[in-house]
Amino acid sequence: MSRRSGILEFAVLGLLREAPMHGYELRKRLNTSLGIFRAFSYGTLYPCLKTLVANGWLIEEPGSAPEDALAASLAGRRAKIVYRLTAEGKEHFEELLSHTGPDSWEDEHFAARFAFFGQTEREVRMRVLEGRRSRLEERLEKMRASLARTRERLDDYTLELQRHGMESVEREVRWLNELIESERAGRDQRRTGSGAPKADRAPEGSADAQQDDTSGETGGLPRHGGSTRPDPSDDTAK
Repeated sequence: MSRRSGILEFAVLGLLREAPMHGYELRKRLNTSLGIFRAFSYGTLYPCLKTLVANGWLIEEPGSAPEDALAASLAGRRAKIVYRLTAEGKEHFEELLSHTGPDSWEDEHFAARFAFFGQTEREVRMRVLEGRRSRLEERLEKMRASLARTRERLDDYTLELQRHGMESVEREVRWLNELIESERAGRDQRRTGSGAPKADRAPEGSADAQQDDTSGETGGLPRHGGSTRPDPSDDTAK
């Protein structure tokens, strides 16, 4: 299985964990929620779905509305097939979520992994973020060394392109630093909260108590009023 098809299978399993969908809905979500899949066609998606069904990770079901099936029959069209995640598929996806090897730090795979960080354990998120940062710092060092060696031989436009690439990597490293610090702050806050005297905690059932319970799990995305974060699939590898 190629790396790119593996990323697609991971993303499909993750989306179907949220809710069953048919092929059109899946492709739309892959395109809109995970921009790295904009170039994927139905000719790529459906073989992937068939493979997941054959592995027992998905099952195919007919469309749930009878009138839709009747209308499709009268129009000479096949009813849409809905894909549902099986228990084995959910277990497999959770296993994939726990992986933190080098593949999870690469450009496309990292973008897909990050899209499902809300379903990922905090310690796994930290390892992936730190691995990604380390990979980009290595890339940045090589880019700087290369630029220093070739600066005199480059024309103005090529030099500007090199600088643009470096700035993109530097921007993502800063973004990763913020995410890592937020994750650490959330973890520390959770530890402090769990050890705080009961009298200092918010009453059970209150909004503050609910916020305390959830902040430690979802950790932490930094809040920047109105600012945007760099796309993990930005042109850092171009």
